[in-house]
Amino acid sequence: MEIPVMIWAGVLPVVVFLVYIVWKDRKKEPVSQLLKAFLLGMATCIPAIFIEQGISAVLFGDSEPDSEDFFGNAVDAFFVASLTEELLKLLALWLVLRRNKYYDEHYDGIVYAVFVGLGFAMVENVGYLVGNASEGWVLVAFMRAFLSIPGHYAFAVLMGYFYSLYHFCGHRLHHQLLIFVAPFVAHGLYDTLVNPMPVIGYCSILIMLVLFYMMQRFCQKKLMGQIEKDKMEGRI
Repeated sequence: MEIPVMIWAGVLPVVVFLVYIVWKDRKKEPVSQLLKAFLLGMATCIPAIFIEQGISAVLFGDSEPDSEDFFGNAVDAFFVASLTEELLKLLALWLVLRRNKYYDEHYDGIVYAVFVGLGFAMVENVGYLVGNASEGWVLVAFMRAFLSIPGHYAFAVLMGYFYSLYHFCGHRLHHQLLIFVAPFVAHGLYDTLVNPMPVIGYCSILIMLVLFYMMQRFCQKKLMGQIEKDKMEGRI
């Protein structure tokens, strides 16, 4: 009986964030396109497993980084998890948006990126809970619902924000670079803080998530302000 409950515990926080981002979108995207983004995000989990195992084997051999080794955890966080996952999510987002005629508003980049990111996060979350089933899984599910899922949501907001800046605001090189660099750095910092020092890390991440919430509100306003500025200066 516990396995179905674990699955629901892994899925429910993802659904909450998906409902939220759709509610925030003034001009709703077609369900078929959102479903495509979500399924592609889910699919990225499969290559991510093998790529991360390969990179980890090259960097660490047969051993895992010591949980108290800050440098080792940082390398693992940035160059195993963050590098692999954010590149795959970016590829999925590109596949969704490259010929998407509905990608016609600046906020759409964030919406589609969130669906990709949370597709990945849902599979990861359910797999983590079911694969590590124990008497303490309820606490793990609670912590992941309030930390891991919002984390993936925030990384996706960053990716979608800079994707739209690049797409709608003159194809500037620094915007193009930040499509990947911004979520890569945020994801790496997140994982680095969690692993070697959980108490300090969780407190830091809670602060980070509050900042990410403020960032989402800022991103939407900034996108519109950038568009108006470019229109006035004749660049678009």
